[in-house]
Amino acid sequence: MHKKKVTLRDSIFDSIRNRKRHAAETMGGDPARPAGTLIASYNVHKCVGSDGRFDPERISRVIHEIDADVMALQEADSRFGERTGLLDLHRLERETGLVPVPVAGAVKAHGWHGNVVLFKRGKLRDVHQVALPGLEPRGALIAEIELAQGGALRIIAAHLGLLRRSRAQQARMIVDLMTRDDETPTILLGDLNEWRLGDRSSLNTFQSAFGPLPAAVPSFPAGLPVLALDRILANRIGLISKVEAHASVLARVASDHLPIKAALNLDLAQADYVSVETKSAGGLA
Repeated sequence: MHKKKVTLRDSIFDSIRNRKRHAAETMGGDPARPAGTLIASYNVHKCVGSDGRFDPERISRVIHEIDADVMALQEADSRFGERTGLLDLHRLERETGLVPVPVAGAVKAHGWHGNVVLFKRGKLRDVHQVALPGLEPRGALIAEIELAQGGALRIIAAHLGLLRRSRAQQARMIVDLMTRDDETPTILLGDLNEWRLGDRSSLNTFQSAFGPLPAAVPSFPAGLPVLALDRILANRIGLISKVEAHASVLARVASDHLPIKAALNLDLAQADYVSVETKSAGGLA
């Protein structure tokens, strides 16, 4: 029996049908924090909310709500000039314990092309800044972290371009970086900006390194999410739990994207790498 292919139209209608359910889930307060070591990704949209207001304090409060152990931010810097960082990272570190991964050459910027990686209670092994190809200035920040909870992890935090051709090139480059060392438990997270499904989608490229993709979780636009632009992918089966959107009342207005999150299963961090047979089975989620 063939699995029904999910189209973009199906995804949009499903999100609209579930709007009342999502609203009911947040009526009782903020979403519950998943147990265990938590990883999250959040496009903060330069701290401009869906109401058009610039308010870094709201973004910081959403980060507090999530309470992640490892977190990737996108668009955390201003777009032009010196790309000045927009959040008070020192205050965030004092209040949450989240330490920013240092990047070379950043005088006033928080991260690498707006990408920031934050982590708690661990040790940074290594960090690389990778300029991704394409017409827009895009990058990936790669950090290897020894978590205090146990286990080592490689994080690839990325923000892909708006143009389809650029995304295809950027996806191939990230997969090429993966194939140079596919033994390290690795998580790719960020705004992959891919709303297309099927053969033309750049998401297909990632399956060679990450296997069948987790089910899509709509995260954009924040008020009524219909597009799964934000993703968390792992190169180990079972390394991450079900990906969820953090759809608190505040998160729905603080940025135009909802944050997404998943719990890590560090016991499976050393599990066998996704086999070629597994990778080739199944299509896009």
